[in-house]
Amino acid sequence: ILFTPKSLLRTRPSYSRIEDLVEPHFRPVLGDANVENATKVVFCTGKLYYELLDERVRDDLALVRLEQLYPFPSEEVAHELSRHQADAEIVWAQEEPVNMGAWGYVRTGFLDLLEKDVNLVSRSASASPATGSFQIHTREQQAIVAEALR
Repeated sequence: ILFTPKSLLRTRPSYSRIEDLVEPHFRPVLGDANVENATKVVFCTGKLYYELLDERVRDDLALVRLEQLYPFPSEEVAHELSRHQADAEIVWAQEEPVNMGAWGYVRTGFLDLLEKDVNLVSRSASASPATGSFQIHTREQQAIVAEALR
């Protein structure tokens, strides 16, 4: 069973290797193996990761995927953050509006772990999860990606 947007079926970086499927345990946090000592760490989940990955140009920016939201994987997040600069900017990026998505939950987990707030990149609060216009949705999505990677 695959719970994912159809676009990821055509996104080669989202494919798993056989080894990933038979690995002895589930990894709740997937760190950025290509970046050490980052000055900015962007946490996200879902397909937004692949959009950020496609647009990333900074060598000092790590992209980290939370594969498990509950319970918040504090130990794994702390381990991933230990690989980067102590004063690195920490961002949670989501494509959902601020009053939807995982932000309300993960913010508490980050606050408990870091004792400081993380920066949020998302759509503005809304009564609807998305606009009714594909063009507006695309512009909003591009703005989220650009702001998260800035």
